[in-house]
Amino acid sequence: MNQYDDTVIEIKSIDELHVMQRAGQLLHEVVAKITRGMQPGIPTIKLDEMARALIEKDGGRPAFLGYRDYPATICVSINEEIVHGIPSMRRLRDGDIVSIDVGLFKNGFYVDKAVTVMVGKVAPSGQRLVQVTEEALRIGINMARPNKRLGDLSAAIQAYVEAAGFSIVREYTGHGIGRKIHEPPQIPNFGKAGSGPRLQPGMVLAIEPMVNIGTWKTVTLDDQWTVVTADGKLSAHFEHTVAVTDNEPWILT
Repeated sequence: MNQYDDTVIEIKSIDELHVMQRAGQLLHEVVAKITRGMQPGIPTIKLDEMARALIEKDGGRPAFLGYRDYPATICVSINEEIVHGIPSMRRLRDGDIVSIDVGLFKNGFYVDKAVTVMVGKVAPSGQRLVQVTEEALRIGINMARPNKRLGDLSAAIQAYVEAAGFSIVREYTGHGIGRKIHEPPQIPNFGKAGSGPRLQPGMVLAIEPMVNIGTWKTVTLDDQWTVVTADGKLSAHFEHTVAVTDNEPWILT
């Protein structure tokens, strides 16, 4: 079975990319301000309230709020939670690793970004997981070049993560992004080099490795949103919205 979409991938014009870059700059600033507030004791709902206020203050709209009935502006996934954790009165604790995923819509386009933050003093295993996941994103972005194939990007992420002794989540992927929050293609973080569609200037990719200390398998909790590792071990998540250009990849967020 082909793990990549067969749907046509939309090509954005340079003017559209500049619109997305301006939205991405707002998202970058929102994420930076949220992460500065991530201290032990803060309820995650406060981070969500902060994000919504910052997005709306500058003329944006939260991308996740109401999407398939999702009830919040951001996703907050703590420790063994991989993605889609719902903000609540749960307080951050010293030693937590916390993934924040935020999307916004502005001037006709969506952008998407995620980071994993270490709260207080994190165990060495958690520190290394976060470092490897962030580097995996950098490696994936570096492959987002014209005439590379999508499988080259996927395979590079997988090879790096597995060589580091971790596992890559297979049941959730990155995605194209633009006038919709999720556009073709799906972007697996595992795959075979030389496979998949050929990358072209104007394609915009939300690249987002999700990396686990233990098994790559996942479980969805009873809230029907929060995805956790099947073995209860730690997970980390990083994401950027990236445009393919004639030369270097262009990080829009």
